[in-house]
Amino acid sequence: MDLNQRCHIETVLGLTSGRKRAPAIHGTGCDSLIQDSWQRCVDVHGLDPTSPQPARILPGGELREHQERVEEFTRIARDGLIQLYHQIAGVGYVVLLTDAQGVTVDYIGDERSAAELRRTGLYLGADWAETHAGTCAVGTALATGQALTVHQTDHFDVTHIPLTCTAVPVFDSQGRMSAVLDASALTSPAPKSSQQFALQLVKIYAQRIENACFMRAHHHDWTLRLSASPAFVDVAPDILIALDAGGRVIGHNRYAQKLLERELGLPGAGTRHESRILGCAFDAIFDASFERLGDYLGSRRPEGRAITFTKTGHTLFLAAVPPVKRPQGMPGTLPSVADLPAPLAALTGGDAPLTRQLQRAARLVDSPINLLIHGETGSGKEYFAKALHAASARHRRPFVSVNCAAIPETLIESELFGHLPGSFSGAGPNGKRGLIQEADGGTLFLDEIGDMPYALQARLLRVLAEREVLAVGAVRPVPVDIHVISASHHDLERLVLDGRFREDLYYRLKGVVFTLPPVRERSDLDWLIGKLLGTGIRIEPAARARLGAYGWPGNLRELRNVLEYARAVCNHGIIRDADLPDDFAQCQRAAAPVPGDGGGPRLAGRPPGHPDGGPPPYDAAPLVRELCAAGWNVSAAARKLGISRMTLYRRMKRYGVRSPNQISAAGDTL
Repeated sequence: MDLNQRCHIETVLGLTSGRKRAPAIHGTGCDSLIQDSWQRCVDVHGLDPTSPQPARILPGGELREHQERVEEFTRIARDGLIQLYHQIAGVGYVVLLTDAQGVTVDYIGDERSAAELRRTGLYLGADWAETHAGTCAVGTALATGQALTVHQTDHFDVTHIPLTCTAVPVFDSQGRMSAVLDASALTSPAPKSSQQFALQLVKIYAQRIENACFMRAHHHDWTLRLSASPAFVDVAPDILIALDAGGRVIGHNRYAQKLLERELGLPGAGTRHESRILGCAFDAIFDASFERLGDYLGSRRPEGRAITFTKTGHTLFLAAVPPVKRPQGMPGTLPSVADLPAPLAALTGGDAPLTRQLQRAARLVDSPINLLIHGETGSGKEYFAKALHAASARHRRPFVSVNCAAIPETLIESELFGHLPGSFSGAGPNGKRGLIQEADGGTLFLDEIGDMPYALQARLLRVLAEREVLAVGAVRPVPVDIHVISASHHDLERLVLDGRFREDLYYRLKGVVFTLPPVRERSDLDWLIGKLLGTGIRIEPAARARLGAYGWPGNLRELRNVLEYARAVCNHGIIRDADLPDDFAQCQRAAAPVPGDGGGPRLAGRPPGHPDGGPPPYDAAPLVRELCAAGWNVSAAARKLGISRMTLYRRMKRYGVRSPNQISAAGDTL
């Protein structure tokens, strides 16, 4: 560690320990925004300035999950990134676009410096959340909602002090922070003032991206474009507002939000950035009638379109743009995904049944109603739940996923509800917050809820009813604010009738039910394949035909595994028939027989010719398909299902599913 780094650590320790408060640090002009972030790093995030941390780059699978959630947004923003990069590439900058969690989902930089950029975190997949990266442009912009430059020794972690980074938050039309646009360089002149031009340039392009996303989201609504100058109102408006058919605000850009909150005397939104102006009536904002909005159409002279604020009398110039009429659907046409929130739109390539489910979901993302997702194993229930969370107002709070089938029955109570120190045999000395409490403020996703032990269902019912959780060994409950989404491949009504699932809990969870189609029934399989493979990979027709003909009993999980294998072994970016897994043809043959017919499994205790000797019940069907696809290799099937081998054995016993080997050994005939 060199002298400059040691000096920086001493400065951080001095300021965060309360010994001093300085207007400038090392001559960089470090302001209160930076010093507050340093204090937050120590007090809230528990970071140690004496323990430098390397840049964190997410593995490919995790990165793809982040990219999929914001796919529509990044597609719109890409042109802005390219234009910004062309402005600043000549002086050594790279351009990063991160999501609302601080993960870099798009990036443009000089590939000749790729190794150094990756090492420093100025690269695709880098995670710049302040919680672990410390004070940095992206993380601190996310924490404060403010545009800023974090220059050299402004950084908390000495690993980053050679860098200069300028970041500007990007907000959606509901006032929620959705991304951060960042321009960074490995080196720069010492004065922080050298970055003023970069800051202004990034602000310009962040606003352009915001406005482009606004217009995409609200082209079917009345939109208002306002400017202080009549010359600019039609070509470069600063203020954008969307109105519904009744004249109430349903969207706006960030500039409009700040201006209207000031003009209407509304309190600031603070660091969570909730919009205070959504729902405000046009007539209450402006000294004009919504019914006369046609007087402000862009076809009229700008000077004749002056409009004043009702409260302050300040004047702006207005161009009103009527909604683009939605095309009348012809019989058989597919539902449109154009108006879905980006995280939901990213789940479909136009499959009609799935798109209808997504359209229903879009209207409920911010509803307190509990949601229940049905679908076969691997059909994307968790992706669906994550998209609901990402599209909601809770998107910056935790998404906690609990697989009720994967946690051993002896541990699930303490895992869910938490426990006090020494509250049971084997409990740690420090106690533990449960997963329900970890989800406070966000979304709790209960996957495979049908496998929750019956005895715990009453405790979960109380959490849902009272919105409070009682840890194991505790006497006082703790309040929690959670949105609950549950999922199951079981027919829960059948479990209720069989006495294996509480009826009151079922109706509490079943606020709204969504049913996801299995992969074999989806009309957008080619889109799914392209999405999972990404760019730069082609599939020969013979290989694509085999993929299309397969039944996909493992659904998305199996499809991803097959494609990842083929991508890894193919040559020159072309997947041929021979590149598909060796056991793929065997899987096709194994999956072909209908369970209950010759060559298939039999349900225990059902002799040949018995009326129930045909296909297994709904709950067992996905299980049987996965076992068939795995050639009755229980370990392989359990891995595909994402559960333990013992859990799979329990399910087989529950449904009376026996492998052909077991049946033959027992002397049973097919």
